[in-house]
Amino acid sequence: MADPRFYDNRGPFTLAEVCARAGIELPAGAHGHVHDLAALDSAGALHLAFCTGKSEAHALPQSRAGFCFIGPAVPLANVPQGMIALPCATAAVAFAAVAQMFYPESSLAVWSQRSHIDPSARISDSVSLAPGVVIGPGVEIGERTRIGPNTVIARGVAIGRDCEIGSNVTITHAYIGDQVSILPGAQIGQPGFGFNSSASGHTKVAQLGRVIVQDRVEIGACSTIDRGALGDTVIGEGTKIDNLVQIGHNDHLGRHCILAGQVGLSGSVELGDFVIMGGQVGAADHVKIGSGARFAGRAGLAPGVYAGGVDYGGYPVRAVRDWMRETAALSMLAKRRKYKDKDDE
Repeated sequence: MADPRFYDNRGPFTLAEVCARAGIELPAGAHGHVHDLAALDSAGALHLAFCTGKSEAHALPQSRAGFCFIGPAVPLANVPQGMIALPCATAAVAFAAVAQMFYPESSLAVWSQRSHIDPSARISDSVSLAPGVVIGPGVEIGERTRIGPNTVIARGVAIGRDCEIGSNVTITHAYIGDQVSILPGAQIGQPGFGFNSSASGHTKVAQLGRVIVQDRVEIGACSTIDRGALGDTVIGEGTKIDNLVQIGHNDHLGRHCILAGQVGLSGSVELGDFVIMGGQVGAADHVKIGSGARFAGRAGLAPGVYAGGVDYGGYPVRAVRDWMRETAALSMLAKRRKYKDKDDE
């Protein structure tokens, strides 16, 4: 469910209105009011969820959602008693359309229209604000935190004690812990890059989650951390993020990870504790990495699970010993070919 500190829910809507917005027929005899949207595993009786295919069908019988868009690949036999199933051609597209009805301003950061520092903000007397700082409504900032010039802190953001936030930073839809360092130009809490595609084009998926940055994290200059779609993007305690790093929506980084410059993580990536990634490492969606794994620069991670405590490298990525052995073998083959060509001459 969307956090009301950051999002304004325009519901409830009748089930008939929801079906009309999704472009599907109202099931015979079905009625009720939908109060909010939620994921399958967190939805309640007044919530609408969606189930797209077989990969999510196992979670459907345990869901407590009162209403659910059901994709054609999902057996209706999996729908639990008490849930109103709403079959549709593309469940994710239908859900995205309805999300825009409930949260039409979800892609925007809401600012105060009255002043640079909204009267409803709660800011400790020991906080230092440089010229040009904009503080939105409902913001909370802890003791001794310092914020640089032209930084924008949007509605509802909470920032802990002893933080250092550089110039030209934007923070929205986020909770920031204590002793966090954010270098100039970082963008935290912007909407994730999510679209559902159909014959009519690409529909933006409403990003209704948050960013949670735990204590003693460092975020480098011009790095970006997108907020989650329905869940949260989480940066674990003590993690250090270099400049120009992209962290996608719903990513979960463990404690004390290190991400060097230009690392790019797609959506729903999970890192254990003490994971290290060299410069320009790239990870595809839904990658899972065990604690203590290390990745050489420019390693490319395809979807899958990577064991902890292993050193990886190459593209596609594999264990460093295998990568180095393969590289050496290719070099030897190239040399043999070169000498053979000379002998043929």
